[in-house]
Amino acid sequence: MIKKSIIKNNLISYKVKELSGMISPPADKSISHRALLFSALALGTSALSNLLRSEDVLNMVKALKALGVKITKRNNIYYVVGVGLCGFHSPKKYIDCGNSGTLARILLGAIGGSEILATLVGDTSLSSRPMDRVINPLKKMGIFFDSINNKLPLIVKGTNDILPIKYVSPISSAQVKTTILLAGLNARGTSEIIEPYSSRNHSENLLKYYGADIKYDTKRSGKNKVSITGGATLKSCNIIIPGDISSASFALIAATIIPGSYIKILNVGINYFRSGILEALGLMGANISLENKIINDYEEPLANIVVKYSKLKGINLDSSYSARMIDEYPILAIAAAVAKGKTKLSGLSELRHKESDRFMAIINGLENCGVKVESKKDDIIIYGNSEIAGGATIDCNFDHRVAMSFIVLGALSLKPIKVIGCESISTSYPTFISEMNSIGMDIRANEQ
Repeated sequence: MIKKSIIKNNLISYKVKELSGMISPPADKSISHRALLFSALALGTSALSNLLRSEDVLNMVKALKALGVKITKRNNIYYVVGVGLCGFHSPKKYIDCGNSGTLARILLGAIGGSEILATLVGDTSLSSRPMDRVINPLKKMGIFFDSINNKLPLIVKGTNDILPIKYVSPISSAQVKTTILLAGLNARGTSEIIEPYSSRNHSENLLKYYGADIKYDTKRSGKNKVSITGGATLKSCNIIIPGDISSASFALIAATIIPGSYIKILNVGINYFRSGILEALGLMGANISLENKIINDYEEPLANIVVKYSKLKGINLDSSYSARMIDEYPILAIAAAVAKGKTKLSGLSELRHKESDRFMAIINGLENCGVKVESKKDDIIIYGNSEIAGGATIDCNFDHRVAMSFIVLGALSLKPIKVIGCESISTSYPTFISEMNSIGMDIRANEQ
C-alpha cells in the first residue's frame, strides 16, 4: 500500500534549464474508481490492469472489501469478484473515504440498492464538502440518509425498493450523474438524468461495456440526457485503464513553459470531456501534437502527447470549458502566469468546493510569487510575466493539485518555491516527484 510518507510534507522546487524525455502518467483516477465499483456490482471476476495505486483509489478497494467484495492483486492486475447489484453486506465498521469526493458520492448510489446500513466518514477536508447534491436525488429514489448538514460523517440505509427518477440536475456533475445511474440499476423502471451540459462520460461508456441497459448520446453543447433501466445484470469485464490527463497536465504545462523543453507523455486518455486543457493550451499557442491515437474497447480515446516549449499568449477562456477541465485550472493558471498579456478564466465557482478553495488558492499563490492577479465574481484575471519572482512559501492546504501546480512554477521562477502540505499528492499522483525529476525537474524534500 502507498503510504503518505512516500511524499514528504514540504517540497522545494528549483529553477531548471529544460525538460526532456518520456514519461507515463499514473492511471486515470476517475476510470479507476468506476472500474472497481462497477466490477463489484457485476457477476463474475473482472481483471483490472494499470489501476491507479493512489490513496484515493486504494480507499475504494478498502471500501469494497468492507462491503463484502473479494479483491486480490497478482502481477499488478486487480481481480474483483463481483457480488451483483444487491450483494453488498453491511460493513462491520465505518467506511473511510479519506480525501476522495468521488469515492464518497458514487458509492452512495451503489450502496443504496442493497438492504444494508453503512456509515461513511472522511478527512477534515472531505467532511467540509457538500453531499446534498447527491443526497437530494437519492432520497427521492427511496434511499435513507442521516447526517448533520448533509456532510460526512453520513449514515446511508439502502433498500430493495428503489424508485425510478427523472432528475433535472441544477449542475453538470459526473459524480451526481454516476450515483443516480448506479441507484437506477436497481430501480423498477427507467431513471433519467438531465444536465445543463455534458459532464465527463466515463460512467456511461463503462456501464454500457459492463452490460447495463443505458441510453446516451453525449452532446458537445446544450443539455445532456442519460437514461438507465433497472434490472439488467452487469457482466464481469477485463479493463485496461489509460493514463490520467489531469495528472499528465503537470508535465504537459511544465514542458510548454520551460524554454528548450521537449517531452512525450505516453498512453493518455483524451476523452473530449476531459481534454479541455489541450484546447485551452492550443488557443494560447502551445506546440502540442497527438501520436498513435486509438479508441479502446469501452470507447475511450487514447494517445501519446508530444510537447515542445512554446511562447504562450493570454486568452479569454469562457465558462463553457469549466466542465471539461475543472481539475486543470490550477496548473493552467501557472501557464497563464508566464504567457504574454492578460488571461481571463471565467465561470470558476466550482473551484471553491474542491479539496480546498482552489479559487483563492490560485489567487493567493500567484500573488505570493509576484504575479499580478485579480478576481471578479467567479472569474480570475492573470497578467502574464516572463519573469516570475518566486521565493515564496505556498501552503496548499493539503490540496494535491494546488501543490503540484506551484511546484511546476518553481521550475522557472527566479527563486525557488517551497510548498507545504505535499503529502496530499499521494492521493492522485504518488510517483509525481520521481516522474518529474526524471525529465529534468529539481524537486527536493525539505522538512524545515
